[in-house]
Amino acid sequence: MSLHVIVGAGPVGTATAHHLAERGEQVRLVTRRGTGPVDPAIERIAADAADTDRLTTLTDGAVALYNCANPAYHRWATDWPPLADALLTTAERTGAVLATVGCLYGYGPVDAPMTEDTPLAATGTKGRIRNRMWTEALAAHRAGRVRTSEVRGSDYLGAEGNSLLPLVLPKVLAGQRVLLPVNWDAAHTWTYVGDVVRTLVAAAADERAWGHAWHVPSPAPTSVRELAVRAAELADAPPPKLTRLPYPLLWLGGLTDPFARELRETAHQFARPFVMDSTRATTVLGITPTPLDEALTATVRTLTATLGTPTPAGATP
Repeated sequence: MSLHVIVGAGPVGTATAHHLAERGEQVRLVTRRGTGPVDPAIERIAADAADTDRLTTLTDGAVALYNCANPAYHRWATDWPPLADALLTTAERTGAVLATVGCLYGYGPVDAPMTEDTPLAATGTKGRIRNRMWTEALAAHRAGRVRTSEVRGSDYLGAEGNSLLPLVLPKVLAGQRVLLPVNWDAAHTWTYVGDVVRTLVAAAADERAWGHAWHVPSPAPTSVRELAVRAAELADAPPPKLTRLPYPLLWLGGLTDPFARELRETAHQFARPFVMDSTRATTVLGITPTPLDEALTATVRTLTATLGTPTPAGATP
């Protein structure tokens, strides 16, 4: 049994804690308020992970430190720098492998499928913040000060989060019209949370993964319309009613809504094809993506439980 320290109890942090606990590992989950899954195999600690000394104490003796944190969108510029610095310094002090859950924001607008070699060319605030985090961690790795890796996924299936789906699927399952400034028919990669966890844990444990970024193995691209239609079928809901609104409405919404304002930077992801190539992780780490229907069924099951609608066929509560 080895000690694994996880920072953040969002969808990925919680799922990672459960995954490691089920393997019989010692799991310590760190959040500001000590929140997280209630499980006798998971030690929940209330602490500010940006406090380097405190985080170092909690990580002493750990084999891996997992960065699963995700500050509120509008606080990234404020909250990420001190937190990222504390995580990196803690990894250097303790020798724990730093495995970070990243995203695709750093690439910025693209015209071809993204690979791990796609230039980190983002000019927006969120993309530049994530790129700085990875660049600094990679420099420390190459200098021999830490061992680190980063796993990057697209919009999540299987959990809510900073994604389009929480704005779409609840209304689809309720039979309501969805009005958003998106291209409903553009190809889009979706990443299952369970596959993020498997890739993250592998990237922490496998020496071949250190010093590299990895794309989480994900199913073939599927448009939002196709995903919504299939979700409705799984939940025995009416066919989805999807309407595309003009982009200026998103800009106007951002005048009063901080979340809508932050979505302006990533609006390109749903205006045209947004495709991630995850071949490398499958080839090197041996991870294959969960089938789309299985991942979508888990997503619908979570939403139907929240909304109080019937559970989809084949999905055991």
